[in-house]
Amino acid sequence: FHYIPRERAGVALKSLSPAQRLLAHRLLATALSPRGMQRALDIMFLEKILFEAERRPIRDPDLYYFTVFGEPSADSDWGFRVEGHHLSLNVSLREGRLASTSPLFMGSNPAEVRDGDSLGMKALPDEEALGRELLRSFAPADRARVVLEPEAPRDILTAASREVELRERSGLPYRAMSGEQQALLLEIVDSYARRLRHEIAEAELARIRSAGLEEIHFAWAGSATPGEGHYYRVHGPTFLIEYDNTQNEANHIHTVWRDLTGDFGLTEDPLARHYQDVSHE
Repeated sequence: FHYIPRERAGVALKSLSPAQRLLAHRLLATALSPRGMQRALDIMFLEKILFEAERRPIRDPDLYYFTVFGEPSADSDWGFRVEGHHLSLNVSLREGRLASTSPLFMGSNPAEVRDGDSLGMKALPDEEALGRELLRSFAPADRARVVLEPEAPRDILTAASREVELRERSGLPYRAMSGEQQALLLEIVDSYARRLRHEIAEAELARIRSAGLEEIHFAWAGSATPGEGHYYRVHGPTFLIEYDNTQNEANHIHTVWRDLTGDFGLTEDPLARHYQDVSHE
């Protein structure tokens, strides 16, 4: 998957008839909640604002592609992807049952529209505010554990990797937080999970609780001052959330939700298993 503007496989919204476009949006809504759908549509709309500022054809709200993998049926293995600049939803089904809705990437450029008819628009309105509220709540000793680096990374650390290699959890764990801080941390997790349809989000949250809230860590890098580059992540045994806002004078957000046990519906590396099982002398 990827989240930069580039050519992609699949069929673009641009090439669809009105009836087909409606079906494409309905397919997207099989995975996303109303809030998630609004975020996705706002992200697409921001391409229009970027085109007005840059006049580059690659900035186009209709360059979002729908790709189907396998043959959709009630009992087969198949999946679909909806992807374009700053949006990547990857849905996988195994034997007709939902296996994964990750990686799920959403970004926003600009994070806040600062001129024109859409002045004040924010496609991802809660992500920065919730992270900053939690950071502010820590006393100096705990904040020293939370803040990993004085400068934020240029992008999310996992980028568009096929598999998450960031395994070591850093920062302050849930078990070391006050009750108010724990509630704020879970509010962040809830905000990201509820981009998905209600029943999917509930299943994800139940799995997170089952794996143990105590081992969820919160970490920050960069400035605590609004308008300056910053980054945070929420890292649990089964999931990883990353947020970065450093580009374009800290007005350009990247966020991702990764499933550490089964991105793309894979619970193992099939190529590694093949080499393990089959001789290649």
